[in-house]
Amino acid sequence: MKTDLSEIKAALLSALTQSVPPLKIRTNTDANFEVAGTKETMQGKQRVDGIYFASVVPKPGDVRFYFFPNYTHPAAFAGMSEDLKKCLKGKSCFHIKKLSPEMEVEIGDMVRKGVALYQQDGLI
Repeated sequence: MKTDLSEIKAALLSALTQSVPPLKIRTNTDANFEVAGTKETMQGKQRVDGIYFASVVPKPGDVRFYFFPNYTHPAAFAGMSEDLKKCLKGKSCFHIKKLSPEMEVEIGDMVRKGVALYQQDGLI
């Protein structure tokens, strides 16, 4: 079980960077790591150069994992574990204070599934 926030951040970054490409890194700072699609598309009413996919934002008490596919395709992620559901605040933001090996694998699987869904939809 990872409880050190820097280890949790590193694990989440690893889950996302394994999907680069087809995702692209939009922001990579100590305060924010963000990945997005590579195709110009509509995001809401605005045209963007790549749809937002996910980000990792460290905070003093946890690491925030914003995962947009959970918002855009909620049915595809309805079967997430209870441990991961406990971290979910809102529709797409996870506040992670502890990361078990099972949660780490599940997050990696979610990222791969999100990439596949976005590819099917022609977004990346």
